[in-house]
Amino acid sequence: MRRPPPLPTPPAGLAEGAPRRRAKSETRGRARDVDHDEQSAGGVTPLKLEADADTAEDAAVRPTSTRDVWRAARARRKALRAEIRRFTQRSRRRRIVWLSAIGAVVLLIGGTTAAAYSPLFAVEKITVLGATTLDAAAVEAALAEQVGTPLALVDSSEVKAALLAFPLIETYALEAKPPHDLTVRIVERTPVGVIRSDAGYTLVDAAGVALATTSDQPAGQPLLEIDGGTDSVAFESAGLVVRSVPAELRALLTGVSATTADDVTLTLSSGLTVVWGSSEDSPMKSEVLTKTLLSNPEASTIDVTSPHAVVVG
Repeated sequence: MRRPPPLPTPPAGLAEGAPRRRAKSETRGRARDVDHDEQSAGGVTPLKLEADADTAEDAAVRPTSTRDVWRAARARRKALRAEIRRFTQRSRRRRIVWLSAIGAVVLLIGGTTAAAYSPLFAVEKITVLGATTLDAAAVEAALAEQVGTPLALVDSSEVKAALLAFPLIETYALEAKPPHDLTVRIVERTPVGVIRSDAGYTLVDAAGVALATTSDQPAGQPLLEIDGGTDSVAFESAGLVVRSVPAELRALLTGVSATTADDVTLTLSSGLTVVWGSSEDSPMKSEVLTKTLLSNPEASTIDVTSPHAVVVG
């Protein structure tokens, strides 16, 4: 058989360029396909994969700096504080309310205290109440040194020292009436009679306190003739009896005598003698004496030592 002739050898340029032309045509085809896809997708620009890959590679290669660590820690602290504020909001509000209330109370107390000790509440007027025998103006003058003193700083010891000059004052009480008034309420001693001595007639109360001494016997005050003086039990009993006598008879007393605590005797200006005895049952004895005088106006002696068995003479 006869062998077929060999195919003609293509030119060198054509043989080498054919694959290249095919590659170029394929590349152009793919480019057209990509352009077509872009147009169909509304003109979205494709991602730069090569640039992103380079950036990620650079980030992976670049070492973490101190500044990056500081920024991350700061962001974490900021987030943590935000979470703490969110979870403690109610407690913070409650604490603010309590602190505001306590602050208001402290401010009120402090302001009131400061004002009380300031000249805004200084004494400008002193009023004395309860004085009958005493001259109230004289007592007010004795306390004049307290004028200008803040009410909260009025010294009770100084007031007491000033009132000691008035023996008739038995007790007293101070009343501050803001903003400028100071009231002094006094209770006077009740005289029970006078004791005669070389110095004259000394007016005393039921406790034996000397109230005043005069050369003449004061009008309306009975003469006390008590064995043992003002420190004896006889004087104590006589003082209680005099204070128990009804007011209408008290004005008629001219003398009181006693040797013991159980034999107090009263003498009236009419000449009537009343044997009182001890100070026990004095209210009942006063009532019985009043009734007996009404039923026996001419009696010269009435013995009420036993109020249940009155003896009239």
